[in-house]
Amino acid sequence: MRRHPLKSIVAVHMREHASMYLFVIVLFLMGVIFGSIVVNSLNFSQKQDLYYYLTQFFGQVSKGNLASAQDMFQQSYFHNLKYIGLMWVLGISIIGLPIILILLFLKGIVVGFTVGFLVNQMGWQGFLLSFVSVMPQNLIIIPAFIVMGVISVSFSLQMVRNQFMKRTHEPIFPMIMRYTMAMLVISVSLFVSSSLEAYVSPFFMKQIIQLIGN
Repeated sequence: MRRHPLKSIVAVHMREHASMYLFVIVLFLMGVIFGSIVVNSLNFSQKQDLYYYLTQFFGQVSKGNLASAQDMFQQSYFHNLKYIGLMWVLGISIIGLPIILILLFLKGIVVGFTVGFLVNQMGWQGFLLSFVSVMPQNLIIIPAFIVMGVISVSFSLQMVRNQFMKRTHEPIFPMIMRYTMAMLVISVSLFVSSSLEAYVSPFFMKQIIQLIGN
């Protein structure tokens, strides 16, 4: 049975960059762990202040006093698009390679801190809230960022090899075109994640908050 060309490309990419994916995933998980540790390092007053703003936000959610779904979608999509766009630029710049890894680590910190704080302050109710408010879109966003990070690091290393190892020289224009196409494909997946964040997560959050309130 003949394999689909796209599946072949993905399989080859995953096989060639398996060690890099492992490194990036471990780096991201370290960020998640660090983010959850930061929650425990906050003093009582800091936790109380954050929890106050959190309860205010939940109050707005339960009353339906949030920004429109369209505004939320645009804000989420363009924020994530800027993030992968920055990775794309850093990959081309060569010297931005360590910053790509720092961005992935910071993303892990944000996820770890968000989930950790909700669970720390609200127990199983916080876990439920993080499950419906954080997880749906991040099931797409996190893999998208990891793939973009690996592609950006790989491209940057390839540029370095082109500069310093003349035997492996490859025309730069086709490289940039492939790199840009990969970013465009990832940007489509972010469209889906932003749709979940704007149209699905608020609905489930409202149901969970009302359930907790009762």
